[in-house]
Amino acid sequence: MTIRNWIIFFFKSLLIGGAITGIFGLFIRWNDAFAPYIQNGEYGEFLAALVWMIIVGFTMSVVAQMGFFAYLTVHQFGVGIFRTLRLWNWVQVVIIALVIFDLVFFRFMPSAETNNQLVLYLFLLAVLLITAFITAYFKAKWTNKQAFISALFFMIVVTTLEWLPALMVRENNIDSWVTLLLFPLLAVNAYQLLKLPKYNAKSEADRIRLEERKRLRAETQK
Repeated sequence: MTIRNWIIFFFKSLLIGGAITGIFGLFIRWNDAFAPYIQNGEYGEFLAALVWMIIVGFTMSVVAQMGFFAYLTVHQFGVGIFRTLRLWNWVQVVIIALVIFDLVFFRFMPSAETNNQLVLYLFLLAVLLITAFITAYFKAKWTNKQAFISALFFMIVVTTLEWLPALMVRENNIDSWVTLLLFPLLAVNAYQLLKLPKYNAKSEADRIRLEERKRLRAETQK
């Protein structure tokens, strides 16, 4: 990917993270983070809280982008170590199953103090899995069928790793943060996974045009 296209890719991902967090934050954290300011007529504080949510979204977007490019490296190592994509896909399926098992039995169930909390955590797991399967489906449809497992691995395993710091915190309002932070990670990861081929193709076209201009310039100078 060229520097120009990477910068566009980076900032679009950044905006997606900020917008999703800002919008979802208004609903998820309305009662504790926004409603008091509206009730007291403190509209400046309301805007400051909204800006803070957007900045949090920017941060999660950067985390997601770091995870994405880290996974691209891990994927290449995986294919190299296991020699074939087929075997590497089976390894990824096993890891996906272990991560889901860990989320349910070592993260959600021990953390849930009430039935409502457990229902919330299982709902978030369902959101994660449904989004992952939809994204993987379109990735496989738009590229090739072999990309399905890798896309599913990225959307489930890597997103969970990025989400893990929020899951490990124990505070009174942690459920709202756990809920909120999942959505920008999913949105940015899905965008990166589905749009990377487009930016790679644009970069290749830019390089071809650049080489053509260099060739024409050289011929003109002769």
